[in-house]
Amino acid sequence: MQVYLDNAATTKMSRAAIDAMLPYLEETYGNPSALHSMGQRAKEALEAARQVVARCLGAHPDEIYFTSGGSEADNQAILSAAAMGERKGKKHIVTTAFEHHAVLHTLAKLEKQGFTVTYLSVGGKGNISARQVADAITEDTCLVTTMFANNEIGSILPISEIGAVCRERKVLFHTDAVQAVGHVPVNVAEMNIDMLSLSGHKFHGPKGVGVLYARKGVALTSLIEGGAQERSRRAGTENVAGISALAAALSGATARLDENMEKVKRLRDKLICGLSSIPHSVLNGDRVSRLPGNVHFCFEGIEGESLLLLLDEYGIEASSGSACTSGSLDPSHVLLAIGHPHEIAHGSLRLTLSEYTTEEEIDYTLKAIPEVVARLRALSPIWRDKTEGKKPFLLK
Repeated sequence: MQVYLDNAATTKMSRAAIDAMLPYLEETYGNPSALHSMGQRAKEALEAARQVVARCLGAHPDEIYFTSGGSEADNQAILSAAAMGERKGKKHIVTTAFEHHAVLHTLAKLEKQGFTVTYLSVGGKGNISARQVADAITEDTCLVTTMFANNEIGSILPISEIGAVCRERKVLFHTDAVQAVGHVPVNVAEMNIDMLSLSGHKFHGPKGVGVLYARKGVALTSLIEGGAQERSRRAGTENVAGISALAAALSGATARLDENMEKVKRLRDKLICGLSSIPHSVLNGDRVSRLPGNVHFCFEGIEGESLLLLLDEYGIEASSGSACTSGSLDPSHVLLAIGHPHEIAHGSLRLTLSEYTTEEEIDYTLKAIPEVVARLRALSPIWRDKTEGKKPFLLK
């Protein structure tokens, strides 16, 4: 059996997204900036997609900017807020210790330019409170940027409460919502969000296309110079086919949100319950405030890479964490941030479900993982030392 459980990395394109994409690859392939008829039909499709995305997010169409993905949107949001802050003499930013590297690396760049950054502790459950944010904001703060939901351990942050604090303190609030949009309710107006990043391939749209929402009044700094596309905030010919597919995927995900959340949560909880029976293992992230499709465990005495390779032999495709750092030998910064020692952080497994995941696939996975964990532990000298009492167990 082939079981795909790496949906946090990328998702299968929906039929609706594919169907929405094809006309702009085969028929109406004109440049939307062109004045001829085909170009203008492409322009109409572009603006129709913008309206769909805005409606799904609770935004206005002229607050929607299309990008190449979530990382670009994160970069543009943060650098724009920093530029606005610097013009006012404010160079302090608040974030969390377990953000995606698109955020962390951008902030590190700003620190080299004289900005100061407060990295909020996320505790053992991998979450923060609005009070932490309020306490961290100073007169010099120009931006609070926190992810909506963590890409590795699935914790959902209290975005509405954080947004309310930022709005009250008149500080811009950006959220990297790449893992959340299309999976949980998101409304930028109700949640007091000033800027939001999303990526199409996380909710059954295509890769290479994303969105930056920026509330009216937020002055965006262009990262790419050239033409006047995207209201002169993002140069380059728009990917009309990809944008149309993103809009179709988001519309479909939003329309089926309640139904999909209920189904995926049920399968997620079944998976968590079954894996929790494996001795000396731990579920990472908040058990309650959690993405519907995220299951993340650490298993003591094994290496995550070996676990993934053996699971692949069973036909189960999973990951140990963020796909953006899968080539690194360092343990996950997210797992270190929630307090795991290196030894435990190296034995991680992330399983992420989608609306296409079936009960049969979960049953098969629950049979395979305990077998693979037992097999790896039997080969591990570290595990032997622990079972013989020579080294202590770190997980109960």
